[in-house]
Amino acid sequence: MNASANVHDLIITDEDLRRLLPVLNTYDSPASEQLEGELQRATVVEQRSAPPDVVTMNSEVVYEDHTSGTRRTVRVVYPRDADASRGWISVLAPIGSALLGLRVGPSIAWQLPSGPRRISVIELRYQPEASGELHL
Repeated sequence: MNASANVHDLIITDEDLRRLLPVLNTYDSPASEQLEGELQRATVVEQRSAPPDVVTMNSEVVYEDHTSGTRRTVRVVYPRDADASRGWISVLAPIGSALLGLRVGPSIAWQLPSGPRRISVIELRYQPEASGELHL
């Protein structure tokens, strides 16, 4: 659970929300319930108006786990597209749901299977909306 962000810190595009709702209905799991809770508290913006520093679906991000001091590059994808060998993680994976909607910079507290972590987005290497690829 996100313990340090304010209610309006998460941003989700209207198109990502529309595409994620059927995913949540398909996967009945604690991860989907957690993501659903995050989506309910997120600020919804039009896809074309997404701030360029927000992690949206299919974004490639560099995040830091402040607890372990490690940095990792991942792409947040729909469950059907997840591929660990490419660094493509499902939005239903704990770190995928933690990253979705975050902005570059601030850190958040998040519960991962390995225990509580503090993570932050260091760099947004690719965001479909900022690249004009609204079909992704």
